[in-house]
Amino acid sequence: MLDLDLSDQISQLRATFADIRSVVDVDSLKAEIARLSDEAGAPDLWEDTEKAQKVTSALSHRQSELARIEGIERRLDDLEVLVELAIEADDADSAEEARNELASLEKVLGDLEVQTLLNGEWDPRPAVMTIRAGAGGVDAADFAEMLMRMYLRYAEKHGIATTVMDTSYAEEAGIKSTTIEFDAPYAFGQLGVEAGTHRLVRMSPFGAAGKRQTSFAAVEVIPLMEEAQEVEIPETDIRVDVFRSSGPGGQSVNTTDSAVRLTHLPTGIVVSMQNEKSQIQNRAAAMRVLQSRLLLLQREQEAAQKKELAGNITASWGDQMRSYVLAPYQMVKDLRTEHEVNNPSAVFDGDLDGFIAAGIRWRKRPQDD
Repeated sequence: MLDLDLSDQISQLRATFADIRSVVDVDSLKAEIARLSDEAGAPDLWEDTEKAQKVTSALSHRQSELARIEGIERRLDDLEVLVELAIEADDADSAEEARNELASLEKVLGDLEVQTLLNGEWDPRPAVMTIRAGAGGVDAADFAEMLMRMYLRYAEKHGIATTVMDTSYAEEAGIKSTTIEFDAPYAFGQLGVEAGTHRLVRMSPFGAAGKRQTSFAAVEVIPLMEEAQEVEIPETDIRVDVFRSSGPGGQSVNTTDSAVRLTHLPTGIVVSMQNEKSQIQNRAAAMRVLQSRLLLLQREQEAAQKKELAGNITASWGDQMRSYVLAPYQMVKDLRTEHEVNNPSAVFDGDLDGFIAAGIRWRKRPQDD
């Protein structure tokens, strides 16, 4: 007789799912989708291209979120049916399939449960990540490119659309900096915990043999605002430079002065874009990122003032938030959460789920205590 009693585990999954469904507020989500669908169906929608893109992007994000919730509910129903059929037919293969599906659902719900912690003001927004090589010379430039690939692989594995908006290549190897847009619901909430200083320790492929090298890279993550209308930037506050795109090209990318660099004179913030062929498109994309950065800076300054008045100005991020050690041993360790793994190759190939989940829980801990 087949031994397949998964009723307790399935009941626990259903309880967890019910909590998640309540937090997500599926009824409100459906109402929002209906409203956006009406707007998207308006015959004059595309007369305003920016508004149309905003509406269709929001609709796509909400529909993806609802599809994920409904998909999990169907899988839970199917799992119960599969268990019943396996028991009735005394089928060992079906029983194994049921156990595998149970394990898969436990992971999916665990990931979704973490997402319910993403209730910050900007957490639902897409994200813009900038990676910059730090101290360490050519090793640091190479490390920055390794991080770039790591985050692009993470996005690919999770079906997150990415756009490499700008890359500045180093002379010998690697990159000086890169800016990447991650266009998915909650991209900022998830990737925001990756912001900080990353450290790499390895036997340098560029230096003397047998010598360990420590190098650093900085990761900045900001939410990409829909319009960022709260920040008005006078034209006199901006210096605009146009130049020819650099790095690997194709067609007309490297043959026209289409790349744009915006410098916000009061703050010194610089944003470069060279992804699009059109100078106008690059300027619009750069302005959007600049507005997002200025809005975030404004909010951070307001929060800092409040902390100062309260007498609490302790920093929440250390100089190094994660270490990647390739020699003399293999380890990647997050210094905030203590989460660590002994397989750097997998991490550099985009296996960041454990680090991101631990980071989200760590970020919420001070608010919960």
